[in-house]
Amino acid sequence: MLKSLSALSAGLVFGLGLAVSEMVNPAKVLSFLDVFGNWDPSLAFVMGAALIVTGIGYRLVWRRSGPLFEPRFQVPGNRKIDAPLAIGAVLFGIGWGVVGLCPGPALASLTFGGQSALIFMAAMLGGVLIEQVYSQAKSRASRT
Repeated sequence: MLKSLSALSAGLVFGLGLAVSEMVNPAKVLSFLDVFGNWDPSLAFVMGAALIVTGIGYRLVWRRSGPLFEPRFQVPGNRKIDAPLAIGAVLFGIGWGVVGLCPGPALASLTFGGQSALIFMAAMLGGVLIEQVYSQAKSRASRT
């Protein structure tokens, strides 16, 4: 129960931060990305503040012997930069630059309504399904 409440609290704080900083507004994000046009640098301050809070949070968390609601920290072991990671990063960046949304803000913007967020979420879920089908087919092919 405490684990679920912790996750809910973190999600609400994250969503509130996205809404207050206007990262759920595609026009605001696209203005930030338009460095050669009508550039709006305000989201750089949001990102900088997020980096500072994250840095402090990590320093505090790693001093603990373990997490509060799990038996151990779950840290990715793979540190290799490979083709799937690079392709995913490029697709993420292209999607963010074209639409002005990424998954977190798109989900948060669903609360405000709006067709663009619905279309984005449908396209994102479609991409996730395509990747799963591709990965399963590739896994089956490598076993034979």
